Amino acid sequence: MVTAEENAYARAVLSKAGRENFPVAPRFLPRSWRDDLMAVYGFARLVDDIGDSDLESPHTHALALGLPPDQAHDPLAMLDAFEADVRRVFTRTGTEPGHPLLQALVPTVRRRELTPDPFLALIEANRQDQKVRRYATYADLLAYCELSANPVGHLVLALTDTATPERVRRSDAVCTALQIVEHLQDVAEDLARDRIYIPAQDMDRFRVDEADLAAPTANASVRTLIAFEAERAQGLLDEGMPLVRSVHGRLRLLLAGFTGGGRAAVGALRTARYDVLAGAPKAGAPRVLRAALASLRGEG
Repeated sequence: MVTAEENAYARAVLSKAGRENFPVAPRFLPRSWRDDLMAVYGFARLVDDIGDSDLESPHTHALALGLPPDQAHDPLAMLDAFEADVRRVFTRTGTEPGHPLLQALVPTVRRRELTPDPFLALIEANRQDQKVRRYATYADLLAYCELSANPVGHLVLALTDTATPERVRRSDAVCTALQIVEHLQDVAEDLARDRIYIPAQDMDRFRVDEADLAAPTANASVRTLIAFEAERAQGLLDEGMPLVRSVHGRLRLLLAGFTGGGRAAVGALRTARYDVLAGAPKAGAPRVLRAALASLRGEG
């Protein structure tokens, strides 16, 4: 039985939707879509919070997952328990998941006939975060994004019954770009967790070392490096743009919001002159709206 406290902390996880670079479940969508998107978002946000040890009241979440309190601060133990609970979402043996956010996911999985693969990939990405702290090459980072970001796009297409091979390919470009931009915004925060998502090969190319990333403000070399990575992300967003024009109606508005959010975030990096160390550059709502409208019009 889910306790009131567990429900309260589940709501705390969902409340983070407003901090994302893109609209998670805007009100113009049909209620059924919004409910399904928020159920998937709750899963994705919770697994990231477990991986980042960023849970409010971790003991409450551990209890919901059937773990003893002394394992509440062990991300790998929590992720293993979370995966076991996720697998219960996809069984029809009468065994229900213990965590309230996963209980909320069950109707969505049943209604949309979702498979476990994208959910398990997101869990594996967070396991990787516990073991891999640096990425040697851009190809290595892209492989990580295949686990950490692209499954989210697969789920959105599955929820709206619009997946095709071409749309999946375009979606992967957009989702990878969004992940890269988020890493660029959060360089200082990630470094505090002993993680760097900028390829070492690129750091060497621009003569940036870890001490440079730990400074209170970005020097010229760091700014040039961040600009390079931001333009890479912009290129991926451009590659993904045909996805928006390939669908219609409210889904087109939603996908324009995703791509527009990414483009606005790249714009915020430019406005900050790529100094991501003094604070995470974020795009305000007006900028996101303008970028989303540009995406709707197919403008570069």
